Order: sequence, then structure tokens, then C-alpha cells
Amino acid sequence: MIVIIMGVAGSGKTTIGEMLADRLGCGFSDADEFHSEGNRQKMASGVALQDEDRRPWLEAMRAAIVAQREQGNDWVFACSALKRSYRELLSDGDDEVVWVYLDGSEELLMTRLATRAGHFFDPSLLRSQMQTLEIPADDEALRVDITPAPEQIVETLVQRLSRMDTTG
Repeated sequence: MIVIIMGVAGSGKTTIGEMLADRLGCGFSDADEFHSEGNRQKMASGVALQDEDRRPWLEAMRAAIVAQREQGNDWVFACSALKRSYRELLSDGDDEVVWVYLDGSEELLMTRLATRAGHFFDPSLLRSQMQTLEIPADDEALRVDITPAPEQIVETLVQRLSRMDTTG
């Protein structure tokens, strides 16, 4: 199974993704690993990425998903995947890709971003991400509230994913 943790900046994608991968005993990759240096510089400067900036990034991430599937590995990825078209490109009709949407209020997200250190994302871009976000429907992703502690969120996800695994 491939699990992709999605949401806007500050939602906890990396934290939850790493913890979930650890609980599931599988690997983890953060979408930031697949960004070009040019994209990183743009975001650090407060410049929102455009679709043409994102396409090579999404294609590189899709290649990594395919590689993990071909090797028979379960894997957790963290990626903003703000638009439905991005999610479609990443999953490419693969039924083994499970989406998890980390949902939180803009106020909570801004508080988290204001206290985050050492990341290239300019917090002023949150508004742009919130406007770009196409919230997945309930049949497209497991929706998880980010208010509880990360351990609680991961426990909820483990339970929900195990039910999915046993029910097909």
C-alpha cells in the first residue's frame, strides 16, 4: 500500500508521515525531496509555484511511487497535492494509493508556521495554498483533523488503514 499524506503547509504532513511510516514498518519520503533548487528558492522568496513549476516535481514523485510499487514496498509519502489534478497525476488510477487529508483551520496552521524553524517555505504563502486547495471528497481521501496530538492522529490512521486493508 502507498499512503500519501496531503494538506497545506503546517498541517503536519512530514511529522505524521514519518510517524505513520514508523508504525507501519515501511519507508517514508517527503515531497520536498523532489523539488528542484529553483522551486525551493521561489518558495523561500515568498513566490507561489505555478503549475509549470510543479509538473516536473510531481512527475519525479510519481516515478518514486511507481518504483516503490514495482519493488513491492509499502511506503508513506508526504505531499501537499493541493489540486485534484495533482492527486490524479500522482496516483494515476492506482488502487493501492491511499490518500490522507490533514485538515485544520487557517488560524492553527498560521500558528504552526510562525513557530517552525529551518524550513524554506515562506509562511506568507499559506493564503495562496488555502486558495489553491481543492479539498478531496470523502471517497477520495481519509480526512483527519489535525487538532489532536500527532500520536493520536497516527493511531487513528493506523486503525482506519487496517480496516481498509481487511475490507479490501
